[in-house]
Amino acid sequence: MATAILDLEISKLPPEITVEERYSKALVLIRLHGKPIGQALLSLVGGRIDGSQLRETLINAAGENLWKNLLYDALAWDERGPVQPMPIATVAVCTRDRPEDLRRCLDALMQMPDDGQEYLVIDNCPATDATRELIKNYPKVRYVREDLPGSSAARNRALREAKHEFVAFTDDDAAPDPNWLRSLLRNFSDPRVMCVTGLVMPLELETEAQEWFERYSPHGRGFERRFFDGAHCNPLVVYLVGVSASMALRKSSIDFIGLFDEALGVGTPAKCGEDHELYARILTAGYRIVYEPRALSWHRHRRDWEDLRKTMYCYGVGVYAFWTRTLVKNRELGVVRLALGWLYSKQIPELFASLRKQPDAIPSDLLLAQLRGCVSGPMAYFASRKWLQEVKGKKSIVSSPREEVRGKKSEGRVF
Repeated sequence: MATAILDLEISKLPPEITVEERYSKALVLIRLHGKPIGQALLSLVGGRIDGSQLRETLINAAGENLWKNLLYDALAWDERGPVQPMPIATVAVCTRDRPEDLRRCLDALMQMPDDGQEYLVIDNCPATDATRELIKNYPKVRYVREDLPGSSAARNRALREAKHEFVAFTDDDAAPDPNWLRSLLRNFSDPRVMCVTGLVMPLELETEAQEWFERYSPHGRGFERRFFDGAHCNPLVVYLVGVSASMALRKSSIDFIGLFDEALGVGTPAKCGEDHELYARILTAGYRIVYEPRALSWHRHRRDWEDLRKTMYCYGVGVYAFWTRTLVKNRELGVVRLALGWLYSKQIPELFASLRKQPDAIPSDLLLAQLRGCVSGPMAYFASRKWLQEVKGKKSIVSSPREEVRGKKSEGRVF
């Protein structure tokens, strides 16, 4: 059965929770004075749970994080440091032919406080004018079309187009919380911080595919604020850093780090991995990344099982394409050890557990899809590099000399 998604303030719990009877469970985001501090999976009877039982369950689920944040509140102490003037940012949504998802995303963005932020929608190689027509309903949003395929090309276009130093990215299938942007920007007071990521919770868990995605490959990275730097973590293992569905970059970092690799990402033969590859470059260069759970966004997971299987395959391709790039360009032999370690310590044991039908084992077709992606990843990276050269070559041929010169100038104008 489906799982209800609830967003509850633990200091103001209702006497009873009632949802549709078709829900046998509820996934609860637990907040304390608006701050996400934990989550809990509740069993429901007839779509209900008593308030006293609810309170006890949520307190136990939040655990130490609840008491720590109560202490912080009592001391009026903020782990992020003194309040700084809020910078102005550009919010960018990269999309391709998903107007219904995009509408929900933009509706959520319009609920954020107006701090002067700029809104961009980067329409990547659209097949129709649906996105352009949708944007006409949002006067605050600027429409930009990018005809070089791939999410990296779209993000790079957003960085070039952005008017402000800080650029916050969200995906079209995400719905940011009203405090999302402020929570991301609050972490840039440290000049060493080049990137901030946020907490991503499921928007819905209505299908078996969505349930398994959240169990096996959730976008959330917990409820503790974390710092990452190359001195204390392996730049090649950046899973815990977060995802690009909730991410902000310091635009001037491009001078030191570079743009997204356009041979990686959704819409390329390499499938994904461009965000992790950029995280690795940031950490390798000696800068920091912050994971900030206050920066909350809600993500609509893929609803169909076949889409989930394709997603797992793409994740496998993306990780190994990223590692292959690192091996080829940086001569980083550590990726071989990582790949073998992942295979023997995680993938093979999970596959054996699934084949033996052990309780709560991950479905074997998902594991096999990911494994096929891992095997395909290295060649996918080389295929993607060749593909990118061909696409850029064709694009330059169809451009007029005047347009080509203007395009080259635009490519160099990062700020």
